[in-house]
Amino acid sequence: MTMPQRKLGSTGIIVGEIGMGGMPLSVTGRPSEEDGIRTVHAAWEQGITLFDTADSYCLNATENGHNERLLAKALQHHPEAVIATKGGHIRPEGRWETDGRPEHLRQACEDSLRALGVEAITLYQFHRPDPKVPFAESVGTVAELQREGKIVHVGLSNVSVAQLEQARQIVTVASVQNRMNLFDHSSMDVLKRCEELGIAFLPYSPLNGMGNARGIGSNETLSRIAASHGASPQQIALAWLLRLSPVILPIPGASKAANIVNCAGATDVKLSAADIDELNGIAAQITA
Repeated sequence: MTMPQRKLGSTGIIVGEIGMGGMPLSVTGRPSEEDGIRTVHAAWEQGITLFDTADSYCLNATENGHNERLLAKALQHHPEAVIATKGGHIRPEGRWETDGRPEHLRQACEDSLRALGVEAITLYQFHRPDPKVPFAESVGTVAELQREGKIVHVGLSNVSVAQLEQARQIVTVASVQNRMNLFDHSSMDVLKRCEELGIAFLPYSPLNGMGNARGIGSNETLSRIAASHGASPQQIALAWLLRLSPVILPIPGASKAANIVNCAGATDVKLSAADIDELNGIAAQITA
């Protein structure tokens, strides 16, 4: 399959219109390594060339970098693939906690370089602001790592507009990865600012999260529009995101090959203006 192409913000990197999130391959309920690699290969065969990961995509701190190592192994014969990773989360005993200390981010970056088997990480995103550490200190450390040649492009994740602007005073921001989907428009202001600046916006949980993706068809509006297009509800949800902004590049996660193949089909869906109007109202229906 030849997927339509999209530039990753102002980086000059050309990728498919949809990427793949690797998280489901490495957390609770994950498939075998063999099946995980099969899923990554299926994504590649669909024209997906951007793969999102993080050092914390694992069961707990004893296996940090699990997902990075899995993606590196699966894509070892495809050096043109773009693997974007993140640092700033830790998994003590399986919990999700933040650590934005400069010393931690430095070590996390070094560990990610080894896990991915590269000399420089194409896109490294600060995973989440740590309330215990000044945001500027964390971002400044990532900027230093970029100047040292260990990172090519710097991104942010889980940030507000104010934090994006603060980071831009320190480093050139190539991407922002925030939660965004049909059911959650809470980062719309961040998306609009990214669009104004030409910064790539990588919406995570584009199908409303790992636990909800399969059930999104229970929404009457979504299922009706999907039926009218002969598409799956998941494809409609992703097609809506693609129409929302030219800087958006959704990164649906998948633990099965069939699921990522289904997601890739979203690029063939052509939503009408009436479809968009109806879909735009889904979040309002839920929060009313």
